[in-house]
Amino acid sequence: MAMISGFIFLCMLQAAIPQGLTPRGPRPIPRPGDGPHTPPRLQPTPRPQGCKTGIVDCPVKVFFTLDTSESIALQESPPGSLVTKVMEFTKIFAQRLVDEEYMGQIQISWSIGGLNFSESQHVFSPFTTKENFIRNLNGIIYKGKGTHTDCALKEMTHQMTHHYSGTKAVLFSVVITDGHVTAERCGGIREMAEKAVLKNIKIFSVAASRSIDELGMRDVAGALPQVYRDDYLVVDIVDGKPEIKTESIDRIIKIMKHQAFVQCYEEKCFESPGIPGPKGPRGPKGTKGDRGNTGPSGGKGKEGDPGIEGPIGQPGPKGGTGSNGDKGELGAGGAKGVAGVTGRNGTDGQKGKIGRIGAPGCKGDPGNEGPDGYNGDVGDTGTPGDNGVKGDSGLPGKSGPPGFQGDQGPTGEEGNPGNPGPTGTKGHLGIPGGPGQRGEGGRGGNPGAKGGQGSDGLKGEKGELGPQGGRGRPGENGLNGAKGDQGLPGPIGQPGETGGLGGNGTMGNPGDPGQRGDPGPPGPKGDNGRSGFNYPGRRGSTGDKGDPGRRGPRGGRGECGAKGEAGNNGQPGEAGTEGQPGEPGMRGTRGNPGSDGDPGPEGEPVLNDCDVTSYIMETCGCCDCEKHCGALDIVFVIDSSESVGLTNFTLEKNFVINTINRLGSMASDPASSTGTRVGVVQFSHNGTFEAIRLNDPNVNSMSAFKTAVKKLQWIAGGTFTPSALKFAYDHLIRDGRRAQAKVSVVVITDGRYDPRDNEDLLQYLCNSDVVVNAIGVGDMFEKEQDDEILVSIACNKKERVTGMKRYVDLVAEKMIQEMETALCPDPVIVCPDLPCKREPAVALCVQRPVDLVFLLDGSGRLGLDNFQRVREFLQKVVDRLTLANNKTDRMRARLALVTFAKAKEFHVAFGLTNNRPFINDGIRYLPYINTPSSLGPVIHYTIKDILSQGKTRRTRRNAEISFVFITDGITESNDLDEAVSAMRRAQVVSTVIATSSDVDQKVLMKLAMNDKNAIFKGKDLFDLSLSSFFDRFIQWVC
Repeated sequence: MAMISGFIFLCMLQAAIPQGLTPRGPRPIPRPGDGPHTPPRLQPTPRPQGCKTGIVDCPVKVFFTLDTSESIALQESPPGSLVTKVMEFTKIFAQRLVDEEYMGQIQISWSIGGLNFSESQHVFSPFTTKENFIRNLNGIIYKGKGTHTDCALKEMTHQMTHHYSGTKAVLFSVVITDGHVTAERCGGIREMAEKAVLKNIKIFSVAASRSIDELGMRDVAGALPQVYRDDYLVVDIVDGKPEIKTESIDRIIKIMKHQAFVQCYEEKCFESPGIPGPKGPRGPKGTKGDRGNTGPSGGKGKEGDPGIEGPIGQPGPKGGTGSNGDKGELGAGGAKGVAGVTGRNGTDGQKGKIGRIGAPGCKGDPGNEGPDGYNGDVGDTGTPGDNGVKGDSGLPGKSGPPGFQGDQGPTGEEGNPGNPGPTGTKGHLGIPGGPGQRGEGGRGGNPGAKGGQGSDGLKGEKGELGPQGGRGRPGENGLNGAKGDQGLPGPIGQPGETGGLGGNGTMGNPGDPGQRGDPGPPGPKGDNGRSGFNYPGRRGSTGDKGDPGRRGPRGGRGECGAKGEAGNNGQPGEAGTEGQPGEPGMRGTRGNPGSDGDPGPEGEPVLNDCDVTSYIMETCGCCDCEKHCGALDIVFVIDSSESVGLTNFTLEKNFVINTINRLGSMASDPASSTGTRVGVVQFSHNGTFEAIRLNDPNVNSMSAFKTAVKKLQWIAGGTFTPSALKFAYDHLIRDGRRAQAKVSVVVITDGRYDPRDNEDLLQYLCNSDVVVNAIGVGDMFEKEQDDEILVSIACNKKERVTGMKRYVDLVAEKMIQEMETALCPDPVIVCPDLPCKREPAVALCVQRPVDLVFLLDGSGRLGLDNFQRVREFLQKVVDRLTLANNKTDRMRARLALVTFAKAKEFHVAFGLTNNRPFINDGIRYLPYINTPSSLGPVIHYTIKDILSQGKTRRTRRNAEISFVFITDGITESNDLDEAVSAMRRAQVVSTVIATSSDVDQKVLMKLAMNDKNAIFKGKDLFDLSLSSFFDRFIQWVC
């Protein structure tokens, strides 16, 4: 019987081993000790023919989600070319999705769909065949505008899950984008990606180009960016040319096939009953043998007729142990065992190379919920471990079903009478037999030959749940197998059920206190501690009163004190005795008039007109000087498209406000013929233009204009620059401009525009007497602006095109000054000529040394009358300044005066001196040259011969060297740049007084070393005599 059980076990073991699976995957990595004599590793045993599976149908759905927003379309030139390459990439991808039988186990069939998106989503192809999808790919509608990736993921999830047909499909989505977003109106990229993953959609995140936001790309890929965002790329630059990266397609398709295999294929082994063996021949009757051993219990016979109740017999001998029954069906899972002790964290091994896809094993029982890890593929079969120690014998299994009734054996010896059986039912009346003779009891026969194996019995009913077995002893650890290469991730498993909370254990009884230990030896002296923190502690409590100190030494005699106050009156004396009343006297004569009384107290002072004026000037800005630019109509056209970004759009608005702040006061009435009016147009895609109009009655002050600009909101759409220029002229300039006003337009953009816009409109402003300034800024992807488009916007005048790398450069001081000069090249500074101007309380140019050199343009353009006014101005300056006391005085001012005209024709009225009479004579006899002007030579001469003499320095040490140019700037400028550089090397501080309103502003700026505040300009030379102009000049040079 034991041999039969062993044979059956071997058959079942052989049937359980899979067959027909060729080993796959990389060769095992050799370990130390492996060599030519190392025994080969065991290969999987072929599976018997009775255990096999068929080809499993595996439908796969792939949905392409394509970003066609403006940030994609404008990345490469010409605009829209990157969108075309994305479509070509998608077409190649779809062509490589071929229905096939994969690994001999599954039949993959593909269905493909797709949508493109920007601010909205357009499903250009529902799920269909490859051919139809490629045909529908040409129906992509490009809308530009912003990027709402989260809404696109939401729509993709809906398209892939709202209906199924037939077998449940494996779901993949290929999202091609750049990671940039302009708004998250559907909950955010990460949340929408997680919802897609929960619906078993695997999302591949593919970059359209190298200009991406990697964080956004990883959010699209979900929980496994190292698999689904593995540097997948549509276009890369190779040898200076864009090239479609088809290797990204091959890698994605390989992972798709493997994931489909993992999800669709499930190995199942089917058992079939064996063919029953032939019935063995009946053996011959054996000879009577000796009494044999007690045989096994026979099968249960048919119920016989009830016998006559016999006497109670003696108990029979104990029967032998029966043979083990056939193996029953697998019982239900036992109760969950006690959780094992958590092992220690192992050290991280080196990352292995990605292995080929191995054959999957049979599906195992669900394990306990473990920590979330990376889903790896099934590795190669490791070498078997050593046989463990035999476990304790389990409980005997439940008896199997009874076998077929065997042939009747020979009659055994008559046994002792058994216990009376239960009363049976009344049987049918039998045929009466004749009385037989009582025969002798025969001895037991020899055992018959062993019969053949009977056919398998019918499958019994499912047995009851057996008792829980005891926890077996752990087997010995087998040899560690070689580390397998990292496999591709498996499917995400279903989350396990949450285990119930364990009950609180009972608190143990406190142990007895131990005996106090002996004190240990003193430890070694520690290192010096670091310096403590030096901060004051809280105030301590008041100390006890100290003992009185010792008596000090006798002090010296103090100074005489002040006279004390008068003492109090003494007590009045006692009243004397009343005398006798006298006789009344005669009436006296009239007295003399009294003297004049003392003057009364001083009254409160009363403010005069000058005091009131001074107070007003000190407390408000109503008396400050103002810049007048004449009648200006200025329109700013600012880019509000997606490629600009919210931060950069805010910088554009700040640039507009800062520039207008520099142009003086605005026109209080939009209908006024004087003053500055400003309009703003912000543009994106067609139909989204917004404007602050020139003649808006609500914009009548600087504060109202600032409020209107700050209310402009970023549109974040496409870039329709040509249409925006047409809009600015048609709606703001054509009907809103003033007849005598100068019209200027400032356009801020990155130079590129939507290819659907009309290119002919770029020069729409060029034939309308409008000055156009174009500012090109590298956009948020740090691309250079398109210079040709900017030049077209500026009416082919390159000097009116300004380029910069970053939007933050817009608000730099240099840029604001350049734009101020471009919009208001000839400002007029108007200062109020207030009465009651007082001389400064402290003399000027006293607290520091100043060597002041006046360079007067005596050319014919000045005129004799103006020349006389300049001499009066110089005399007034001399009278106001405090001159040095002597040649060695290291404070106060010294003066020099040089008049010049053409090259090398100049007159030195006086060199650096503090001699006031000598200075007065030099001004009085100053000659008028009346020839053309040349500035460069006189600057070189002054530095060489006025500031020094040979190698001897004539200026004082630590004195400020100041040149004051009195000129209109219209001069020969051949060597002017070299002369200005010489001034810088000599550390000269320059100031310019313009002699008329007709000046060369560029020359004046060079002389002032690009400091506009150092240029003093009035309407004409009459302003030199105004106190407001003169005082401002004196304070500037001192």
